[in-house]
Amino acid sequence: MLPVALGSATKLIGLVMHSRKEYVALMELHREVDPEKVTAVLKQFVGRIYQRPPLRSSVKRALRIREIYYIEPLEFQDRYVLFRVGCQSGTYIRKLCHDVGLVLGVEAHMRELRRTATGHFREENGVYTLHEVSEALYLWRRYRYEELLRKIMQPAELIVANLPKIVIRDGAVDAIAHGAQLAVPGILRLHEGISKGERVAMFTLKGELVAIGRAAMDTNEILESKRGVAVRIERVFMEPGTYPSMWKRRKSCE
Repeated sequence: MLPVALGSATKLIGLVMHSRKEYVALMELHREVDPEKVTAVLKQFVGRIYQRPPLRSSVKRALRIREIYYIEPLEFQDRYVLFRVGCQSGTYIRKLCHDVGLVLGVEAHMRELRRTATGHFREENGVYTLHEVSEALYLWRRYRYEELLRKIMQPAELIVANLPKIVIRDGAVDAIAHGAQLAVPGILRLHEGISKGERVAMFTLKGELVAIGRAAMDTNEILESKRGVAVRIERVFMEPGTYPSMWKRRKSCE
């Protein structure tokens, strides 16, 4: 599972790449161990653990803390253990297998690894191989057949589908596109339970993504306020000029 962004959607891909991951891994133990003992040791690694990246890695080999959300043993066969693990981004599963082997006292290494989820993108929700992508592109270029390509390519709004949403007025869209913060008067609807400092996504009435930012107020404060900055913008997705520049008209009238 590797989400790939195209065009302006690359501005948002970092939200996915740095989110939690899920893997299915095949670990080979160097000696046979009772499955119940292996299961017990795997449970010990759930939570915050220390990890030092392996020798062959793209980051500095400094000791760091990573969180394991869950580990589920799936199958045992001789010295092989198939398991599913949900973890924080930046966790090395091959190092996890090595450390499990050390605790078991038999040593171990990773034989195979498959990423099954990145953030809210999951393998069962639709994954396409590079061969399928290549075929879809060929059909579009050669015959202008775009049905398969449209099936593979998803709207950029899907990247922020897991974030709390705020629907803003059309008159506020271009102001935000030019760098303004989102003020309370520019809000039409918002998600319940937004906390101050939480990352949120702002949409137009048509469901188009405008920007992402950090809430400067929680839901109750926004509902009770008549003015003030509600969201501090982090990244703008909407191009300037897409919507009418109402803020320029008001400024000229003044």
